[in-house]
Amino acid sequence: MNQERIDVFMKKIYAKKAAGRVLLALSLMTASVWSTAPAVDAASRAEVAAIHVQKAADFKYWNDNSPTIAALTQFVENAVNPASKEYIPPEARIATFDLDGTLYCETAPYYFQEMMFLHRALEDKDYQASPEMKAVAEKAKPYIMNKKPIPAELNAQISKYTHKAYMGMTPDEYKAYVKKFMDTNEVDLSNLKRGEAYYLPMVEVVSYLESNGFTVFLNSACEREILRCLAEDVLHIPYWHMIGSNVAYTTTAMKPGETPDKHTFDKTKDKIVRTDKFLGENGKTSKAISNIVEIGQQPVLSFGNSSGDVGMLEYTLQNNRYPSMAFFVLCDDTERELGNLEKASKLKATAVKNGWHTISMHEEFKTIYGDNVKRTK
Repeated sequence: MNQERIDVFMKKIYAKKAAGRVLLALSLMTASVWSTAPAVDAASRAEVAAIHVQKAADFKYWNDNSPTIAALTQFVENAVNPASKEYIPPEARIATFDLDGTLYCETAPYYFQEMMFLHRALEDKDYQASPEMKAVAEKAKPYIMNKKPIPAELNAQISKYTHKAYMGMTPDEYKAYVKKFMDTNEVDLSNLKRGEAYYLPMVEVVSYLESNGFTVFLNSACEREILRCLAEDVLHIPYWHMIGSNVAYTTTAMKPGETPDKHTFDKTKDKIVRTDKFLGENGKTSKAISNIVEIGQQPVLSFGNSSGDVGMLEYTLQNNRYPSMAFFVLCDDTERELGNLEKASKLKATAVKNGWHTISMHEEFKTIYGDNVKRTK
């Protein structure tokens, strides 16, 4: 049955490919700075959203011998069985997921918001970047495009101008901008748009947990509004279950130096807009604290992929009153994803030391984005 479903999925992909060639030709004739040539060989957002897994036999994007699926399904079967000693009541079935590198492409070649900043500062004809912003973007571009370590001083400038670039936008305006950028193509991966860059096997895990009474939260260092745009209509997770990094907001009627707690909102005068003030990254120990502040209870399952997820993973395992597990996705696929074997090896050692279950993309994922998405660099 699993193979039959894969065959149906691939037939849909090939049908899209034929139509996509026509669209690609038209797109190249009318190319714009947004580079919206269609990514014809990845699962569309609608197809990703349609993924549904109820039981172990429903997983189709994982290899049959996957130790992850064996461990996860055993955990869940025990958790939902009232007769089991490892039963977990529904209200305690909380699972947290990082986004970038766990559910979604992390760096192609860099994080979504930095790639969008480069576009905003250097390519967006509808936006006039300041000379200072352009200079920072030009200096940052070779580091970002070649995945080179960014000097601390430059990184601070990138962060500063990344948020300044959207200052004054309303939430809806910013959301529209993010969604437009989601329709552009990933770099170094063929046939893949940014909005489609979900790991299909991991989306199955989210569906499986939700189908078995687990409440799923995203706990990411990604800016929260970007997180919401990427995840909405795909993961079936409500906005209020999406935890991320934040920027400060103001209103158009607030006076300089006035703070929101001292201002009286007037629906006829005030419009909420973004500022350039970054409120801090939701990474490392911040993720553990976010569980307290935004969820209010300890998860029993947690999924991450980097050092930024350590706090979330370790907190899940710390003196949990219920059975708990932490899962760690390894970036060990260098053909279908932009993996890094040296990094994966080091992270695996950390995971094993801390008692986290490792997930090998190379060994366990039957496909990642769809079989015709390949690494091009």
